[in-house]
Amino acid sequence: MATDLMEIDDSLYSRQRYVLGDSAMHQMAQSSVFLSGMGGLGVEIAKNIVLAGVKTVTLHDTKQCETWDLGSNFFIRKEDVLSQRRRVEAVCPRVAELNPYVHVDMSSSALDDNTDLGFLRRYQCVILTEARLSLQKRVNEFCHSQQPPIRFISCDVYGICARVFCDFGEEFEVFDPTGEEPKEVFIQSITQDNPGVVTCMDNQPHGLQTGQSVVFREVGGMVELNGTSRQVSVLSSHSFAIGDTSQLQPYTHGGFFVMVKTPKTYRFETLERQLCDPRVLTPDFSKPEAPLQIHAGMLALDTFQEQHSRLPNTGCLQDAEVLLKLTEEVNAALKSKASVNTELVRCLSRTARGTLPPLAAAVGGLASQEVLKAITGKFAPLQQWFYLDAIEVVKPLQPLSAEEFSPRGDRYDGLRACIGDSLCLQLHKLRVFMVGCGAIGCEMLKNFALLGIGLAKSSGEVCITDPDLIEKSNLNRQFLFRPHHIQKPKSTTAAEATRDINPDLQVEAHLNKVCPATENIYNDSFYSSLNLVVTALDNVEARRYVDSRCVSNQRPLLDSGTMGTKGHTEIIVPNLTESYNSHRDPPEEEIPFCTLKSFPSVIEHTIQWARDKFESAFVHKPSMYSSFWQTHSSAEVVLQRMQAGESLEGSFQVIKLLSRQPTQWDQCVAIARLKFEKYFKRKALQLLHSFPLDTRLKDGSLFWQSPKRPPAPLEFDLKDSLHFAFIVSTARLFAGIYNIPYSERDLSEEAITRILADVKIPEYRPSEKCIETDESAKKPDQIKMPLSSEEERDAIAHLEQAIATDRVTPERLRMSPLQFEKDDDSNGHMDFVASASSLRAIMYSIEPADRLKTKRIAGKIIPAIATATAAVAGLVALELIKVVGGFGFESHKNCFFNLAIPVVVLTEPAAVKQTLIRYTHHTRLLHTFHVTFVFCFFVF
Repeated sequence: MATDLMEIDDSLYSRQRYVLGDSAMHQMAQSSVFLSGMGGLGVEIAKNIVLAGVKTVTLHDTKQCETWDLGSNFFIRKEDVLSQRRRVEAVCPRVAELNPYVHVDMSSSALDDNTDLGFLRRYQCVILTEARLSLQKRVNEFCHSQQPPIRFISCDVYGICARVFCDFGEEFEVFDPTGEEPKEVFIQSITQDNPGVVTCMDNQPHGLQTGQSVVFREVGGMVELNGTSRQVSVLSSHSFAIGDTSQLQPYTHGGFFVMVKTPKTYRFETLERQLCDPRVLTPDFSKPEAPLQIHAGMLALDTFQEQHSRLPNTGCLQDAEVLLKLTEEVNAALKSKASVNTELVRCLSRTARGTLPPLAAAVGGLASQEVLKAITGKFAPLQQWFYLDAIEVVKPLQPLSAEEFSPRGDRYDGLRACIGDSLCLQLHKLRVFMVGCGAIGCEMLKNFALLGIGLAKSSGEVCITDPDLIEKSNLNRQFLFRPHHIQKPKSTTAAEATRDINPDLQVEAHLNKVCPATENIYNDSFYSSLNLVVTALDNVEARRYVDSRCVSNQRPLLDSGTMGTKGHTEIIVPNLTESYNSHRDPPEEEIPFCTLKSFPSVIEHTIQWARDKFESAFVHKPSMYSSFWQTHSSAEVVLQRMQAGESLEGSFQVIKLLSRQPTQWDQCVAIARLKFEKYFKRKALQLLHSFPLDTRLKDGSLFWQSPKRPPAPLEFDLKDSLHFAFIVSTARLFAGIYNIPYSERDLSEEAITRILADVKIPEYRPSEKCIETDESAKKPDQIKMPLSSEEERDAIAHLEQAIATDRVTPERLRMSPLQFEKDDDSNGHMDFVASASSLRAIMYSIEPADRLKTKRIAGKIIPAIATATAAVAGLVALELIKVVGGFGFESHKNCFFNLAIPVVVLTEPAAVKQTLIRYTHHTRLLHTFHVTFVFCFFVF
């Protein structure tokens, strides 16, 4: 990406653009970041911000690669340790590989209390990891004092505890605090009062908060409101007050409102000022004092390091007591005090030298999102501390001997210091099945490699499956893949990349979907050989199927998902927690058939209509046509059977297609022109004929009132770029299904103009057929609708004529169905959907959507960003350790987070419901059965 307002590479960044928006993307592409510390946490942050697409990243570190690093830094290899390379030298080229648009350089200069910090002025954001507190304070003071201030972030992970601190200056303006897309909400009524009260149509929730503002559009009667902005005071979920409306004209009908995004200014204090009076985020409300307890413990750890120039020794009781005393001293100096958590401090002391890679991944994801906020002004920043502990991972291990946690001189020493050698060995022996190798799948495999899950020498195995191939858009967050992997299978490529991180892993890759069709492969015997199953999918039905297999085979399941900056995790353990399938999400709201066909009111309706037209014309009809002629041996036999009065399913539609089949490019263009006339002019004329503008309902109200919008017929104009785009894209798609060649010259305005000059547009005559207005009515099945005798005679006559004129050749009995592909801009698929949707929107006075939004809705794209993916995978991997350790119910945590706000909520999973059923058998014995019910905590 260039440094000016460059064109964003949508083929790479499309999923992220939906999360951040173009303004933030441009801002990132002009920002430089300094990141110090290339341990497990630092490399996580480096990965995420380089994938996001900043302009420049300078990686700083002074340490050499050690065997220990292999268990926490996924970009350090054994040969780097053997050759005693500097960590930053090993990591830098591998980080740079992640994104060709980002310049990644490195520094190994000293950064200490004597360093001249002037070099930091060229950066917009500075991040410190693995830095002493005295250095953090010094760098923060320097950054805070600059004009404009340099955004400062420090973060650390020591054993079971992690922290993030942010200081973005005295005044930090955020242009979009939530990132939520404003939605149009239709109005039921507005009172003429002081204050005036707005009620939403059909009691729709407005989603507003008091103090926010809305702008009004298309309000009938009270027209003075249109185009104006009013601050709201929320009265209920579907009503709010907007100030004095008593002097306005009475409201009559219609209209909608949209929330106005208002910038918000956040104020930050320096690290020095925040130490004694911290503003903290509370992630786990079952432990409300935990953030302040960790704050005191980690500040005490900083003091310990300053005094002893080292971290506490693993298992050293004397060091633990020293740390506890220091914690009590720190806590006494805090303005807001929490009780000292003795158990937490002792666990922190014992594990401080160790590393939990999943904790680094989770915190690295959150910290990376704060970096992106710092340089873009998008989303509400963290104010100002975030603390997270994983004490539940180590609490059950405290009775173990100190020897369990002692180093063995291998890559797992950091992990061993936290969870002990026995649990490490259990991880090595693990047999895991992971379904899906996309963004979460890649992150999970990285965690597996660092944790040593499924080692060949321990008879462990990680089995992965994914039928998809790698696309360029995957590279923005599926970090195991590179440009040279495009169009290669995800699973085999991911397996190879995982073994590159840890060669000892046994990874078996499949290309299968997990569904009833593959039960011969993934059968009960297969599931019974596993220790647990991980889902890394965005397909809800597939997840439900996997859960049902886990339930029937009594296997734990770890599930997670993301949508933009939001993420959730769910832990499912047989006979301990409720399962995924026990609770059904509310069904996705379908757009009524009559709304799509005749009465669209919002842009989503026109986009879905265009998408449906694509499916019908270029997928369904060609498929049905080819299938029909594969089933029936010849046109002559079909004619004989129809003449004999036999009803052949689909014959009428097939013969209709045969009789209208084009054979050359000019005819494809002509068909496109007639489609324009039908879709965007005649449809409007017919609706206005059937329902004139003054039509009233039985209750006297106008038929054409909100949310119904009267259409306005469009007059074709080839000079209009939207009209031209529709003609060209439609003609191309018809040429595609009929296998008709065309050249680039055929697509020129000159060539299209010449062809259209000879196209005759039949005169419009209104029809008296009934137009469906019932919102509960379903779309009729055209194939199974009975034919009139006249239609049957016409079909027979058309087929007779086709046979007589030798138009029934093998080539003409074959059509090529298309497969909608949203990410290939050269195929014309999105050109058709975007132009058709926009033209229909204009016809109904709906504001058209840009191509990016149209692609998201038409392609059902889930917005995605690497930060959320890394965080969710880290949280899941923490739960995996607990499952393998056989920990109790109280140890497990489900999580929901939204990094944009930011909110992180950890909760206990729902316990399995147990119902005692007693019945009297003929033997008069009392039997007790525990019946397991299942529950779902699926956020989206």
